[in-house]
Amino acid sequence: MCGIVGYIGNKEAVPVLIEGLGKLEYRGYDSAGIAVHHDGEIHVRKYQGRLSVLADHLKQETLTGAVGIGHTRWATHGEPSDRNAHPHTNVAGNIAVIHNGIIENYMKIKEWLIEEKGISFKSETDTEVIAHLIDHYYDGDILQAVYKAIAKMEGAYAIGVVCKEEPDKIVAVRKDSPLIVGLGDGENFIASDIPALLKYTKKMHLIENDEVVLLTKDEVKIFNELGQQMNREIFHVTWDAESAEKEGYQHFMIKEINEQPKGVSETLMRRLDKEDNIVLDGIKLTKEDLEHINKIYIVACGTAYHAGLVGRYAIEKLARIPVEVDVASEFRYRDPFVDENTLFIAVSQSGETLDTLAALREAKRKGARILSIVNVVGSSVARESHDVFYTWAGPEIAVASTKAYTTQLIAMYLIALHMAKTADSISNEEYKKVIQELKTLPEKVKGILGDIDKIQHLGDAQFSNESVFFMGRGLDVNVAHEGSLKLKEISYINSFAIAAGELKHGTIALIEKGTLVMALATQDHLYDKMLSNIQEVRARGAYVVAVAKEGNKEVEKTADVVLYIPNTMDELTPVLSIIPLQLFAYFIAVARGCDVDKPKNLAKSVTVE
Repeated sequence: MCGIVGYIGNKEAVPVLIEGLGKLEYRGYDSAGIAVHHDGEIHVRKYQGRLSVLADHLKQETLTGAVGIGHTRWATHGEPSDRNAHPHTNVAGNIAVIHNGIIENYMKIKEWLIEEKGISFKSETDTEVIAHLIDHYYDGDILQAVYKAIAKMEGAYAIGVVCKEEPDKIVAVRKDSPLIVGLGDGENFIASDIPALLKYTKKMHLIENDEVVLLTKDEVKIFNELGQQMNREIFHVTWDAESAEKEGYQHFMIKEINEQPKGVSETLMRRLDKEDNIVLDGIKLTKEDLEHINKIYIVACGTAYHAGLVGRYAIEKLARIPVEVDVASEFRYRDPFVDENTLFIAVSQSGETLDTLAALREAKRKGARILSIVNVVGSSVARESHDVFYTWAGPEIAVASTKAYTTQLIAMYLIALHMAKTADSISNEEYKKVIQELKTLPEKVKGILGDIDKIQHLGDAQFSNESVFFMGRGLDVNVAHEGSLKLKEISYINSFAIAAGELKHGTIALIEKGTLVMALATQDHLYDKMLSNIQEVRARGAYVVAVAKEGNKEVEKTADVVLYIPNTMDELTPVLSIIPLQLFAYFIAVARGCDVDKPKNLAKSVTVE
């Protein structure tokens, strides 16, 4: 949510800001703006709409200056508009602020500023409050003014501040929203995420919670909440900007769908030694540790939550430890029973998901051991965990997660197998069998991706549907939820998923002639029951698209269309069965003319509640 970029150096700031914001478009936004020091003043340009609107306006004027901040806004307070776009300034226009997050007590501060200071606000945002509050405390030292302002602010935020009277400085703050600093030669940067800066530097500082940063072109100083200067090691980014480009694909989403064989292989093979023993690097889960764990929580949001549902099945079946999966936004408010005998597994692609991070902190406060599954090295979730399992998906740019999901599944299987082997709850023969089957999955995923014409034609034929439902049994229910989410988030079709056994308990009332039903039937021990469920909806006029294993031809007698996946163990089918559903969602969205990579109202990294 919201993209932040700042530059101070010897270059022209505007091109750097526009370039950086362009790399953050995946975060989701509805307006864009910049503030630049120019001719002794701070000049603000901001417009509703895509970044291209801002860029086109800037081409019509000469806005020079080597210090500036930029922002892409995802509306939380006030509708998308020019006046609600960032940056925001104080009345005199000598202080400009960009902000990612939510100031929870902004209304209280705003009312005080209106009543006591007579301030007239130009926007409906919580961010404008920050600019006026900093101005209230400003007496010639912008750093100290920011410190005094944030002491009054409650909520989550990453902010960047520039001041007319101190044109050689940028001040930035991080509290529960992501912020990084890029280090250059005679220039320095701030940003919400690494891709914004890769064109200019691979040397970064990862800013911790409650830290304040003072940037000049030659120096970066990081301070804690007490104003004490902190030492920080340089983080060297090991991937390049090209890996975040489309590379000839029409959209990032289809590129990332096609990168899944590599992501699955990397995540798996980097964790296996030559004898196929699982090596979890710094994660130490001994048999004694597992004996003391009486419960495991898997907590996540969205797609990561769906991966957690599969993880629960794998851990309970293989390691025989009870697991509860919870949505992070619910977990943090229901006071769950967590103690030192609890293992808390946080799952987040970005490692910055605010609800997941807050749930992690609550569990950690109660004594739980924290194991995180994340894709972004050095992210907040990773840094605040006792143990980290990094997936090797590579940068995921499209808002709709695909390769992060399948690599999270592999992580779950490996953690479950490692626990099972450590606890002696699985035989060597069964362990080897599962590992060998896991190793076949990259090629099987590649096989599905090599034959997509049928799915594309299906998308072209079904794109006009406005209601679709998914059903399955066992593990297929979990995949059905993820398939439904993919469809609704990029095509805006009203889709939902149910356990097929629940049909008679209400949902079947919605089935009528032409209703599109996506039926997953990949679980051998539940196959016959799924065929009966398919017959139930077909008898009421539904158009059924089934997903089944190769060789299970009986389903062709009841379904209108069958999408086959390669044969594998029931436990591992989610890695394969999700691929046709991702592709189906993609081709539907393309046929409907949707903005696939940047669906409306959504953001890649959800850093607000």
